[in-house]
Amino acid sequence: MGRNRKQADGDSNEDRYLSEINGYWWYKRRVPKLVAHLDGRAPQVRMTLKTKEKTLARRKRDQLEAADDNLWASFMVDGKTDPARLRYDAAVRRVEAMDFTFHSAAVLEHVDNFDDLRRRIEAIEAATPAQESEIGPALLGAIDVPKTTVSDAFDIYCNEIVADELVGKSALQKAQWKKVKQRAVNNFKRIVSDKPIDEITADDARKVYLHWLGRIVPKKGEKATASANSGNRDLGNMRVLYDAFFKYQGQHDRKNPFDGFSFSQKNKRSRPPIPTEWIRDKVMAPGALATLNEEARGILLMIIETGARPSEICNLEPAAIRWSARVPHLSIEPREDPDDPREIKTASSRRLVPLIGVAFAVAERHHKLGFPRYKNRENDLSAVLNKFLKANNLFPTSSHTLYSFRHSFEDRMKEGGIEDELRRILMGHTVDRPKYGSGGGLEWRRKQLMPIALKFDPSIV
Repeated sequence: MGRNRKQADGDSNEDRYLSEINGYWWYKRRVPKLVAHLDGRAPQVRMTLKTKEKTLARRKRDQLEAADDNLWASFMVDGKTDPARLRYDAAVRRVEAMDFTFHSAAVLEHVDNFDDLRRRIEAIEAATPAQESEIGPALLGAIDVPKTTVSDAFDIYCNEIVADELVGKSALQKAQWKKVKQRAVNNFKRIVSDKPIDEITADDARKVYLHWLGRIVPKKGEKATASANSGNRDLGNMRVLYDAFFKYQGQHDRKNPFDGFSFSQKNKRSRPPIPTEWIRDKVMAPGALATLNEEARGILLMIIETGARPSEICNLEPAAIRWSARVPHLSIEPREDPDDPREIKTASSRRLVPLIGVAFAVAERHHKLGFPRYKNRENDLSAVLNKFLKANNLFPTSSHTLYSFRHSFEDRMKEGGIEDELRRILMGHTVDRPKYGSGGGLEWRRKQLMPIALKFDPSIV
């Protein structure tokens, strides 16, 4: 007996189910009476956590607690819960708490790491008979791996596999990120079915391809209802989902049934720029934007003279509109507020853009508050501006959109003799060479831009 025991206080605090014996922490938990006759470890689960660190012990306890919750729930299914899934989840958590990774028996057969297999066997041999019946099958992968449907695989993809990619995105950015990928899953379910992802075949992928082919290249006399880009996006998202899911399961060499299915994009259209004369004489004419709300008008005028993306302007924090700096400029950067984060499109999108012409005048009016009406509402902004510009005949053709102003700014820089690298920096595009220096100071950037600034009537602001 003489061992030094210390029982954690109660089961409701953060040290629930933890006991300290001779400096090491143990997981101890009573098996519920309702399932005690089904659990060979009854009446109590006891397992050493092999650590003296309480923080690590709590983390392992959480995994074992979840594993037992799932296991006991699988004994008491109500017809709505999949008991095989619960037992599988319990096995995964249990082996993770023992510092192993769960692999199915089929995968373990092909693993070359004999040291890992040896450690698993040693862990089983060191267990008590009651523990062995529970951890043995889990460690050796002798647990039926439940079928994972395409829908379930997509949930795992979003919530586990790429969860880190969503950190820093705003709620709207997360929704937009998921929307297109969800469309690919929904289309697959409609065209094929919500079948287990490991049962998807090349024939299934071909069905998706033929569905899009019929819309992209319709029968004679019919109009196309989709672009090659739309088809490629669906096929590509399913290809990524399939590949990521099985790599996450430890199957790195699994053949992807979506490989090889894509559409040519030879006729991919880019947004046409708006002629400078049209912007100056039509869009920026006194009164042309008078009935547009003040914030939307300011954002449009700032886009014209900075080439920034609409989403970058409408989400500017007041501190990023540096109107009173020695060289007035915009600081386009991610919003790192943990309660209201927002990422920018790419790393190269982080940049400083001098305020010249009408952009400087807009900054003077809005630098204290920014554009709160459209913060995190870039879709609403685009809808408002596109609708207004079309209704008031301020687009040269039906092919032009709000984004055309960004392309126009790049053309004006090119026609003004501004070098390619500075154009890329100011547009937030990637510079195809190792980065040296800052790309030119703000004073120099403003000097390069001043010759292309558009004349304007102050009343338009």
